Amino acid sequence: MPPDPTLCMAGRMILLRHGQSEFNLHFGATRRDPGIIDPRLTGLGHTQAEAAAQHLLGQGIQRIIVSPYTRALQTAGPVAAALGLPLIIDPIVRERFAFACDIGTPRAGLERDWPTHDFSRIEDIWWPAEEEPEHAIVDRAARFRTTLAGRHDWANTLVISHWGFILSLTGQSIANGQWLRCDPTDPPPASLVWRA
Repeated sequence: MPPDPTLCMAGRMILLRHGQSEFNLHFGATRRDPGIIDPRLTGLGHTQAEAAAQHLLGQGIQRIIVSPYTRALQTAGPVAAALGLPLIIDPIVRERFAFACDIGTPRAGLERDWPTHDFSRIEDIWWPAEEEPEHAIVDRAARFRTTLAGRHDWANTLVISHWGFILSLTGQSIANGQWLRCDPTDPPPASLVWRA
């Protein structure tokens, strides 16, 4: 899905939320954790990823950073193929650890499932052992903002991430498969509204 045109400004990096996952489908219907660990994309999620790949052509992207969760990697697949770019896999852009879906796949399993990607920079267990408080993901987003703002190529960067991380970075809530632009040199959001 194309971004909100009011949020689409040249010279800003792009944040893409992964396509609909099996968790999103069930949680959206019941508001209960369905207990799915590291869920895969649904059929709709794959369609959203393909659509994002087409919409992101011609946006000047030269670098793709992606979360190690399967739903993010599956979303990144058609985007990376369309743009002809490798993926930089970085757990700093992962989701806040709060549900079963936030239990990841160990590095060895990711290397088996995604043999063409480089997972050498992540730990075998790269997600936390217990639920993260909201301030932890806000702090993580702030660290990412500072690191990225110090790079010369941040405006040509695509980050494929998750609802909580994007909210923490921008103050914006976006749906699966949607994207927006962000300037990491702007001040962080003054306040955040977390869904109940």
